[in-house]
Amino acid sequence: MTLPKISQVVGRAVPVPGDDIDTDRIIPARFMKCLTFDGLGEYLFYDTRFDGDGSEKSHNLNLPCFRDASIMVSGANFGCGSSREHAPQSLYRAGFRAIIAGNFAEIFFGNATSLGMPCVSTSRENLAKLSCAIETNPSIEFVVDVEKLQVRYEHEEVRCEIAPGARDSLLNGSWDPLEELLTATDEIEKTASSLPYG
Repeated sequence: MTLPKISQVVGRAVPVPGDDIDTDRIIPARFMKCLTFDGLGEYLFYDTRFDGDGSEKSHNLNLPCFRDASIMVSGANFGCGSSREHAPQSLYRAGFRAIIAGNFAEIFFGNATSLGMPCVSTSRENLAKLSCAIETNPSIEFVVDVEKLQVRYEHEEVRCEIAPGARDSLLNGSWDPLEELLTATDEIEKTASSLPYG
């Protein structure tokens, strides 16, 4: 299977403000007992979105105007804490296809990139500008442009950054290392047969 080349993510955005949003906030540990990642999206930010009895708290992800958002805007050090792969999986399963933040925890960033979900960084000033625009008009369409390193909306644009290796893998359609291995069987067998041991 050929992976898609990801140069842009287009969609509506939701602000989830705060620095140091860790993986346990993104997906609480008690929801990680599943054998597959299917259905994890419904538990995204569960403890900050719901009370113990399951009733909704005040949270942007519970607002109807943000239900179809595919881009999340957050703060610094997003995805810190334990290295659970379930965190980016829950975001992806909830429909998110890009995250804009101040910066990202390294393992979270790698796991998200392996899903084809760009994580781009920008300044605190730009994050505030983006969040303000979203809150003023939640229906604004945003473009996260991995190739041009921009986030565009209406007639505005802000600069963003992404690690060069991750950017290249997204643009080249080589962002899933497991898929790369599965499609390289011939090369693997050729290399294995050329080794002096075996």
